Amino acid sequence: MNKFLMAAALGLAALGFSAAHAHGGAQAKHGGVAQMASDLSFELVSDSKGVAIYVEDHGQPLAPTGMSGKLTVLKGSEKTEYPLTASADRLEASGAQLPKGAKAVAVINGAGKKTITVRFSIK
Repeated sequence: MNKFLMAAALGLAALGFSAAHAHGGAQAKHGGVAQMASDLSFELVSDSKGVAIYVEDHGQPLAPTGMSGKLTVLKGSEKTEYPLTASADRLEASGAQLPKGAKAVAVINGAGKKTITVRFSIK
């Protein structure tokens, strides 16, 4: 009986530890693919005009003021690069295409000159 109580207590303690220290994953809110990097959430979304990247800080939208960068799309042996420019609520790569099975790498230069690299897999 003592071993059972000890195992139960350790199990509950482990659950409490996980919940207390979980930072949470990136959540897609615009129908795209979401990833975490540098404590920020990035969502890659494709539309008829190109690609957009929405940025969030702890679930709150973050305006990309002062951010810029480059989006690289890799499909097989093909590599295509697009500049990322800040718009009101997102970064944009005009004319970019995201074919199924591609990989995309965004290198984002923050306003404070910090560089963040985010990798996405397109399904």
